[in-house]
Amino acid sequence: MLFHSTVFGPIRSRRLGVSLGVNLEPDNGKICSFDCVYCECGLNADGRDDTKIPTRAEVKKALENKLITYMKGSEPVIDNITFAGNGEPTMHPDFDGIIDDTIELRNRYTPETKISVLTNAWHLSRKKVFTALRKVDNNILKLDSAIPETVSKINRPVNPNFNLQEHINDLAKFNGNCTIQTLFLRGATCDNTTPEEINAWLDALKIIQPKMVQIYSLDRKTPYDTLQAVPLSELKSIELKVRKLGLNTLVVA
Repeated sequence: MLFHSTVFGPIRSRRLGVSLGVNLEPDNGKICSFDCVYCECGLNADGRDDTKIPTRAEVKKALENKLITYMKGSEPVIDNITFAGNGEPTMHPDFDGIIDDTIELRNRYTPETKISVLTNAWHLSRKKVFTALRKVDNNILKLDSAIPETVSKINRPVNPNFNLQEHINDLAKFNGNCTIQTLFLRGATCDNTTPEEINAWLDALKIIQPKMVQIYSLDRKTPYDTLQAVPLSELKSIELKVRKLGLNTLVVA
């Protein structure tokens, strides 16, 4: 499922309530530095004929127009302005400026609304990306496994030089001011729920010390029919292990 506009919704999100989405990628294609087997937007090879991304000015105009129109009605308050969409939002060359524009618009039109970014966190080595993510209310950062072989099977980083330990170290640089999101699943070639996987993941959380850990499983159609959701009872069991580390945890069902 692709998002066919720069600003979409609001939609009701399992994690973020009434969420107004912002898509910094093409309207009819996907651009991402990961190629996750479970991505609801499909695989990177799907729809790549359209690679035009919106400019910073276009994003600001679309978001402002949407907020003005929405605020004139009697709709529920927007809980979050959420950067998601057809790929990795932090790949946009003006991501930091767009975040500044969004903060300005939020403060002007709907100051009670949070700003959230769903990101694979691979681009934290770029100072502007890291600084921008520190400005938002919810920087929700991906960590589906702490074992390199599993990351290569589930997240499938496009860059062959992806280094998982460096990735974890970058996540730790937020000094706890971040949320880690982990999707647990099983499939013909991947399973991040084994004892070895859980223990390695918990060790990574000890290093990162996030303010929140969001645990969830498959809820939408995926590119591969062989993938299986993890039962809620097992997610709850994983949640207990995280809480024993003294970390806040949320199972999203």
